[in-house]
Amino acid sequence: MSHEKREELPSSATQPEKKRRLERSPRVLTLSLSLSSSVFRTTLFLQDRRKSASRSAGAPGKMRSSTVLERFSRAFHDHPSLSKIVVLFAVSGGGLVAYAEANSGAQAIVPVEAESKKKRVVVLGTGWAGTSFLRNIKNPTYDIQVISPRNYFAFTPLLPSVTCGTVEARSVVEPIRNIVRKKNMDIRFLEAECVKIDAENKKVHCRTSNGTNLNGKEEFVVDYDYLVIAIGARSNTFNIPGVEENCKFLKEVEDAQEIRRSVIDCFERASLPNLSDEERKRILHFVIVGGGPTGVEFAAELYDFVNEDLVKLYPRVKELVNITLLEAADHILNMFDKRITEFAETKFRREGINLKTGSMVVKVTDKEISTKEKTGEASSIPYGMAVWSTGIGQRPVVRDFMKQVGQASRRALATDEWLRVEQTDSIYALGDCATINQRKVMEDIVAIFSKADKDNSGTLTAKEAREVIADICERYPQVELYLKNKKLGDVVDLLKESKGDVKEESIELDIAEFTSALSQVDSQMKNLPATAQVAAQQGAYLADCFNRMEQCEKYPEGPLRFRGEGRHRFRPFRYKHLGQFAPLGGEQTAAQLPGDWVSIGHSSQWLWYSVYASKLAGAQGCW
Repeated sequence: MSHEKREELPSSATQPEKKRRLERSPRVLTLSLSLSSSVFRTTLFLQDRRKSASRSAGAPGKMRSSTVLERFSRAFHDHPSLSKIVVLFAVSGGGLVAYAEANSGAQAIVPVEAESKKKRVVVLGTGWAGTSFLRNIKNPTYDIQVISPRNYFAFTPLLPSVTCGTVEARSVVEPIRNIVRKKNMDIRFLEAECVKIDAENKKVHCRTSNGTNLNGKEEFVVDYDYLVIAIGARSNTFNIPGVEENCKFLKEVEDAQEIRRSVIDCFERASLPNLSDEERKRILHFVIVGGGPTGVEFAAELYDFVNEDLVKLYPRVKELVNITLLEAADHILNMFDKRITEFAETKFRREGINLKTGSMVVKVTDKEISTKEKTGEASSIPYGMAVWSTGIGQRPVVRDFMKQVGQASRRALATDEWLRVEQTDSIYALGDCATINQRKVMEDIVAIFSKADKDNSGTLTAKEAREVIADICERYPQVELYLKNKKLGDVVDLLKESKGDVKEESIELDIAEFTSALSQVDSQMKNLPATAQVAAQQGAYLADCFNRMEQCEKYPEGPLRFRGEGRHRFRPFRYKHLGQFAPLGGEQTAAQLPGDWVSIGHSSQWLWYSVYASKLAGAQGCW
């Protein structure tokens, strides 16, 4: 199959003629009867689908002596207030479903297979990307299963604040089942870890997180029609000896809580008698590796925690505390404006935080961190606790899957502009575990020229180019960036420049001249950052595509297929940068917003609080 034919989401299955009436019912009463050996178990589950629905239940009335199925069918036929019932018999692997609708009086027996006609969507992960997908999916024609070892969504930008108690852990999490409960769809959550993806057979192998509770087995298999991989990434240790064994990480809520306990433990150990001052200094030396937003914010939070709280509780050791921030590059916060970087470095040095840039970690033991400076000088840093916050790496299940699809040499799963994993038809990857492999203009230059040259004259006029400008910029966003940096209005201005600034009416380029004019546009290609903002937007985008699958199949809205016929069904994903924050401690925050707007100080701190408070309070609408 050509790349052109698989660049977008596949067609969805037609909706069954009879929608499942249970979904529209305000009450669902499910009775599961299973017969195994001589044990007969009956489980009754009553769930209100609407908060305003009455919780009163009518008496079942007198039922004539008959079979179990007939009794329940008769009861709900006589009592419409109970609305519907589903009775499931499962004996020796066989099954059937019987339901009766009281309002219509109709009774039917439907095979279990009738319920499985919905397309099965499996979502791996409950981070920013996966949760955003769940919040935004609205199409009821899918049967969705969410699989993750974490049964909650964590608001990760506030994890550094959790490490020092500025924010409590319970304030930055939301149960996934609470999110799923609010959706009027078939969505189920399984608390388990995916250990293998079988793309050929469309199965995912999972291991339960709750011990041996599946008939003596810890693993199970889930089938899928579409797979959404959103399991994030783990900290990248770069295979440096001792990092995994001796450093703390800050990726999960549990990590933040462990760091908090370790900080207190260090102060308690340093307060014990019979220790030399040198040993106390080592124990109270906190080292943070990584000068990105997470490392910088944790260093700032730790400094405030120590100087505002802990020194009052441990006055005898307050003079021995030391905080060091290591960064391999020349500056911290490299992704921010230089003004923010300079302010942060000056503030840290003024407060006594030891900032060591150009310092690369080469080895970590239980008491020392060995570094190598850019000058070639080697040094050792004694420490009591080290936090590793630099780079991200792939999880083992993703690395194994990358080998299956011929991407073993890549650093992240490569997807097309529609977030579909390359070399697959029904697997999508979002968030930190993936990167969009934006197609280059030079790879399709001949096809672009041919599509624009409608009269097949072998030359391209300004009018012909203008007719496909919008499609070119939408399909290849690097073109728009290049024109913006060159301060040109559109592709025609670029063509005029290549022809010596001639009049627009006289522009006429052959394939060689057209190629030369666009030869530099691919230099503007950049990978998206691995941030929560990107992941959340990707999740919302993919959910919107699934919501409008049938509509866009009939009425495509994407750009022209330059290497095929017609249009793409969907517009490719476009990231919209909304700004970034870097809390620097002391109630000061650096903010960088679109339009080269930079703010540093107390006002930015309140802006930071306002933005994230609104995200947490209105979680349903913030993505």
